[in-house]
Amino acid sequence: MNVKTILAAKGGDVICIEPTATLSAAAQMLCKRRIGALVIRGAAGRLAGILSERDIVRAITEKGAEALALPVGQVMTRDVITASEDESIADIMERMTSKKFRHLPVVSGGKLIGMVSIGDVVKQRVEEIERESEALRDYIRTA
Repeated sequence: MNVKTILAAKGGDVICIEPTATLSAAAQMLCKRRIGALVIRGAAGRLAGILSERDIVRAITEKGAEALALPVGQVMTRDVITASEDESIADIMERMTSKKFRHLPVVSGGKLIGMVSIGDVVKQRVEEIERESEALRDYIRTA
């Protein structure tokens, strides 16, 4: 199983926000869409950054409530770790766990093609384990 499998199941829609939008607008968008991160798209569809709930919490902790008026571009994570659609689910699960992040943009040919969350990864892995378990049960029944 690979990242392409997850994107095929969930689609490649990625919710983006402009770097000039305020943190308040970003927080409202996260809440409305019930998601944990937004992508900041740069020129020609390239990935400029990512803004997670943790980034917003960190900004509020450091600057107080006035942080909500800051532009997303000042708070976003610029050094974004990405995945390719050919990477295995096990590889990205390990990377997300070791680096302690929950959202991974998927890039192909330098272009953003999707976003994978730790929830997507766990769901796919659970489904895979269930299929393997059922195959073993069938094998035992017919043996």
